[in-house]
Amino acid sequence: MANITDLEAEGTIPMSRWEMATSALAVGIGLFVFYTSFFGAFETLIQRAIFVALITCLGVLLFPLGKGKVWRPVGAVIDVLSAGFVVVSAAYIVLNFESIMIDLPFAENIDVVLGMGTLLIVLEMARRSASFVFPFIVGGVVLYALLGDKISGPFGHRGFDVYYLTEVIFLSDRGLWGMLVSIASTTLAAFILFGALLLHTGAGQTFFDLSARAGGKSPGGAAKIATIASGLFGSISGSSVANIATTGNFTIPLMKRLRYPAPFAGAVEAVASTGGQLAPPIMGTAAFVMAELVGVNYWTIAAVAFLPALLFYLGVFSTVHLIARRTNLGAVDQGELPNWREALNWRRMGPILAGVAGLAFGIVNGNSIQLTACYGMIGIVVAYAAATLTSGGTLREVVLTLLRALEDGGKGVVIVGILLVAAQVFVAIVNLTGVGVAVTSSILELADGNLIMIALIMAGVCLIAGMGLPTSAAYVLVAAVFAPVLIQQGLDPVTVHLFVLYYAVLSVITPPVCVAVFVAATVAKTNWMQVAGQSLRLGGTAYAIPMLMLIYPGLLLQGSALDIIMALLSGIGFTLGVAAFFAAQPIFHRFSWVLWLVPVALLLIPQWPATIAGVLIMILFWILARGQKPRAVPIPASEG
Repeated sequence: MANITDLEAEGTIPMSRWEMATSALAVGIGLFVFYTSFFGAFETLIQRAIFVALITCLGVLLFPLGKGKVWRPVGAVIDVLSAGFVVVSAAYIVLNFESIMIDLPFAENIDVVLGMGTLLIVLEMARRSASFVFPFIVGGVVLYALLGDKISGPFGHRGFDVYYLTEVIFLSDRGLWGMLVSIASTTLAAFILFGALLLHTGAGQTFFDLSARAGGKSPGGAAKIATIASGLFGSISGSSVANIATTGNFTIPLMKRLRYPAPFAGAVEAVASTGGQLAPPIMGTAAFVMAELVGVNYWTIAAVAFLPALLFYLGVFSTVHLIARRTNLGAVDQGELPNWREALNWRRMGPILAGVAGLAFGIVNGNSIQLTACYGMIGIVVAYAAATLTSGGTLREVVLTLLRALEDGGKGVVIVGILLVAAQVFVAIVNLTGVGVAVTSSILELADGNLIMIALIMAGVCLIAGMGLPTSAAYVLVAAVFAPVLIQQGLDPVTVHLFVLYYAVLSVITPPVCVAVFVAATVAKTNWMQVAGQSLRLGGTAYAIPMLMLIYPGLLLQGSALDIIMALLSGIGFTLGVAAFFAAQPIFHRFSWVLWLVPVALLLIPQWPATIAGVLIMILFWILARGQKPRAVPIPASEG
């Protein structure tokens, strides 16, 4: 689809009315986000209702019903009616918001029609923009609320009629206009726009150039470029699929050109892109939701997530490095790498530094998260304009770039916004019916109070529940229902929510429903099952990191300085040991790689003697392993 800014100096590229409307509305949403970030959001229900109406209308334009089909004219009529219906519902809320918040009105027939109709349209938009899985779950929970009195046993409840459900879903700030929608329309949207401005003003190329300089010259250089670049991109974009579609379309062909096996190339990109959803500042948009659900400051979430994210990428990078040495995967030719002067080009670095400075100013000044993001955006815009105009660029170039960023930022809000609207309904119904309490009781009874068993059950449940869902939806689903199980065991809520988030995110590389693997396999033009196998290998450490959080709270900056030091030493040693194990790195003969499990096991014991012993054994093994000469062994098809 054409962008509103795809213009040439002496003319314009023809655009259909549909495309013009899409681009204009996307820019409008971007401006709405910037305005409310700087001047402050409107009254709660007004802000949320306007936001839902805007993203629904843009969603209809981005994901038209029956596109390319002979019955598209019918789909167009349905799209127009759907968008109009949600606009009317939003206007109804805006006009009556004081009554809704003060009088708590009873639902009438018109409310039922508007409320349930809006919910159905939101679920349909979630189906179009993501998949049928999440709207199916949300729809099922709504039916469960209606029919719970017909269910016997612990999962039954008294049941609620459609009028009461309408009061919860439509005539309150718990359903369609609830807390998650507030997050989506303010803090989350502000950071998505911040990321779009950053990428469009030069950060994208800078990230890739720095990644190339950092890893390109060493063994497996192309895979290391993919690992670093995908981590940097993913920390801003917050979507593994979008990450693969951007960096992967360059890194995967580069790896294949250097004779890396296609499944290995796809797996590197899939795993590295997935890690971006666990890396601050955006964390796949989950950081903002988590801060609200847990009741802590967003910056606290970003801070405690840093060390686990560092371990994630240390594990991937180390595994790639060891496999590359063992199988003679080559580096990128020096002539293909940018020099440091190009990588640190001042015109591209200026907006990055100014954006970070803007964020720092907002943090030091104690401003709200969205205003802090706005200061970062202002810094980016000013620095980019100055750099462009002083280096021979034109004002038109500046305006078009900023419009393109606003447009992409507006479009970026749509999918996550729609999913969070549906997710808010899910949370409201879970709280209303008490099904979360029933699930908690069932898991506790099954595990008989054993924390290790509870954690393993939770990990499996989160991996399954998150399959086929985008990060934000997967996290909300599992957090709302399953997080209380671990919290009831006395664990810190932040630890529990990060535990849940990790396994919900890792579901995108976990067979059989591994969305990131499917996309990477498509780009690599290879069998997805082989990519999935290599992804499990490269991401082996990632599956253990949440368990490490439970064992070592110091990884989340909890406890004394000594606790944090022990956690960091154990975490690094554990990560390197698991990486060496999955890379089958021999220590002194071919099958000695299994001995890496010895220090790994020691480092799972949170006691100083075990930590010291594990670290010393790790150092000894690494010294011995470095003495092993790499053998020219290609990765066979079954591995590759």
